[in-house]
Amino acid sequence: MNQSDKASAFGALHRKGNPVVLYNIWDAGSAKAVTDAGAKALATGSWSVAAAQGYGDGEKIPMEALVATTCQITAANDLPLSVDFEGAYSTDPADAASNVEKLIDAGAIGINFEDQVVGGEGLHPMEHQAARIRAIREMADRRGIAVFINARTDLFLREGDLSKHAGLVEEAIERSKAYAAAGASGFFVPWLIDERLIEKVCAASPLPVNIMMRSGAPDVKTLAKLGVSRVSYGPGPYRAMMEKLKDAAAAIYGTL
Repeated sequence: MNQSDKASAFGALHRKGNPVVLYNIWDAGSAKAVTDAGAKALATGSWSVAAAQGYGDGEKIPMEALVATTCQITAANDLPLSVDFEGAYSTDPADAASNVEKLIDAGAIGINFEDQVVGGEGLHPMEHQAARIRAIREMADRRGIAVFINARTDLFLREGDLSKHAGLVEEAIERSKAYAAAGASGFFVPWLIDERLIEKVCAASPLPVNIMMRSGAPDVKTLAKLGVSRVSYGPGPYRAMMEKLKDAAAAIYGTL
């Protein structure tokens, strides 16, 4: 498939009630392992990609290094690849679009794009985030590639008190509608795990909804019944693999 076909195929995988499952990767090697396990598409996690190269999350890894990692993955793997691009390394709509274009040039066909102020406080105003999404969509349209913009809201991620998540749902739905109107392809609500609230967001969002697996989250079959279209695993796979590596090394060094 060419890049345009990959983008279309990736979008088609997002089916309400039959979610695409993305076990997040961080380099070409992890991409091959997940592909060999039967994945239909690939997605990086920003935390994992940064940690694998010795950086913290939050756009600490230089964008050039992230683009290079994207090139390495797409050169070695033919599955559609979505890249967790955090805030696109710019608050300016035109610059954000230009940065996303670098990922397209590297072979990516989708991005995660979050509305929190990376390195700052709070979330971008809805109108400003919509303007950034619109600029990215216009750039992708000029390229003739249906880039999957997975618009992420950090409303729930930034609120550690789960009892307060219900009070954030209406704003989340409002953001999903604004982001859809601006050209987003999906709506990502990390840290939302309450089944009733997930179902409410899925019913009201005009975009396919992405839930991230974490402790306390419903299993994939339950998420499918709630109307979820995409399930991802964030930094979980990387952390699990590093723990296995550390345990195996400790077992060896402990005998010396």
